[in-house]
Amino acid sequence: MLDLRSIREDPEPARAALRRRGAADALDELLRLDERRREILPELEEGRARRNRVSEEIASLKREGKPADELIAEMRELGGRLKEQEAELARVEAERDEVAATLPNLPDPDAPEGETEEDAVTLREVGERPELGFEIRDHLDLGVANGWIEMEKASEASGSRFAYLMGDLVFVEMALVRMILDLLRDEDMTAVVPPVLVREGPLFGTGFFPGEREMIYEVPKDELFLVGTSEVSLAALHAGEIMGAGDLPRRYAGYSTCFRREAGAAGRDTRGIFRVHQFDKVEMFSFVEPAGSWEEHERLLGIQERILQLLEIPYRVVDIPTGDLGPPAARKFDCEAWIPSQSRYREVTSCSNTTDYQARRLDCRYRPEPEAQPVPVHTLNGTALAVGRTLIALMENGQLADGRVKLPESLVGAGLPEVIGSGSLAGGSERQ
Repeated sequence: MLDLRSIREDPEPARAALRRRGAADALDELLRLDERRREILPELEEGRARRNRVSEEIASLKREGKPADELIAEMRELGGRLKEQEAELARVEAERDEVAATLPNLPDPDAPEGETEEDAVTLREVGERPELGFEIRDHLDLGVANGWIEMEKASEASGSRFAYLMGDLVFVEMALVRMILDLLRDEDMTAVVPPVLVREGPLFGTGFFPGEREMIYEVPKDELFLVGTSEVSLAALHAGEIMGAGDLPRRYAGYSTCFRREAGAAGRDTRGIFRVHQFDKVEMFSFVEPAGSWEEHERLLGIQERILQLLEIPYRVVDIPTGDLGPPAARKFDCEAWIPSQSRYREVTSCSNTTDYQARRLDCRYRPEPEAQPVPVHTLNGTALAVGRTLIALMENGQLADGRVKLPESLVGAGLPEVIGSGSLAGGSERQ
């Protein structure tokens, strides 16, 4: 949520920023409703004060036995006018709040222009793409051949865009998660297994509601929702709190299963496990002082790159354009892994600075000094490990001519064999 008070004082910078996101008209509507509210309030207060005075005058006249018909008529007329003003105020405030809830964050001035992912700016490419001197198999062919992925039975059990992960792949996932959580612990992040069912408040607070409601699975009977990212649950950890400056930064690493309906994604990435309704993820989330949020943004991106380098996955970093930012983000970087079967880079992590946008909606503040007025913190989020997409990148970049997969040294050091396939783990064979 934007700082309406500062925008009211000087709306042009916010208007120019939101014009880059196509939301300037909504801001003008918000300011119009806010101005009308401020017009109604003094009129309403003046009318209520007049009503109190007239009421006292009527009571005084009645005590003295004098007629009060004119004042009583005025009171009736005034009461009707006040009811109309109160109704208009309630309507204007409701409309103002509705518009305010839909406005996105102000984009950072350095965020590139553009409307779609094709307008993203490539900042760097890292790692050597594998030279595979044989026919490339995609992750689903590799997964089916080795008994790691079962899509047909998952479709029978749960519908499309679900999968069973089996055998070797389960052990690789567990090793990945443990390795990443250990790494993040060394980065002073507290490991968390958060709730995956939340009320509406955290989803509104993080900016997923109202705009992305169609993407969220809902349990109407219990008024709960399945999270699409543990960012939602982690952000709610300090909702409604006032922290001291000494309490910041607060950094968390949340591991959870996530759920997305993928509404509007019909026909996109339907093969395999790239875009599914259920997936596991390790998410980083930071609460920091405003002055340090851009440094924290680079810090989170650096951690994401370290992880991809540890896993020996070729990748590139892209700067997301303003028109493709999610509503809470002021700026976002994506790391995209090289996928040999598609001969292109695909997103595996994202990293966003949401500045004070989420904190205002969550009422999460801190005191810069012991006696100072509390102000909103800044919040940031970044994917440390999107399990499914990371498995895809590992399988395809590490594939061998016989269909087995060579694992990176970091996973071998975590206790996995150098090469997996043909049931080397699920069958209980000795580790290499």
